[in-house]
Amino acid sequence: MPPKSKLLTQSYGDITLAFITEARILDEATVTEFATELLNLVNQTYRIKLLINFQTVDYLSSAVLGKLVAVHKLCVEAKGILKFCCIKPAIMEVFKITKLDKLFEIHADMATAVNAFKRGKFV
Repeated sequence: MPPKSKLLTQSYGDITLAFITEARILDEATVTEFATELLNLVNQTYRIKLLINFQTVDYLSSAVLGKLVAVHKLCVEAKGILKFCCIKPAIMEVFKITKLDKLFEIHADMATAVNAFKRGKFV
């Protein structure tokens, strides 16, 4: 039986919405599967507009932060755009402490993030 996908994806116009399906991304296997799915998604679509929804995430390891930086780098190299939304306050605090809130474009909710794509706001 294949492992359960860590992402549920759907298209919204030219935007790829990626909903994280795990509440806890902590152990090495889960982190690796999560990162692989994201990297594959970016590799499949040149100039991807990718919105990652963190709504279900309660905990993530520091290793995830490194993987997200790698996904961001790949996205930039492929002329894509990466945005995050729906990050819970405790996790947002981790982004702020590590100053990753300056690297990533983070929106409070999905509607705001989608509208930022439509306005052509590039970070």
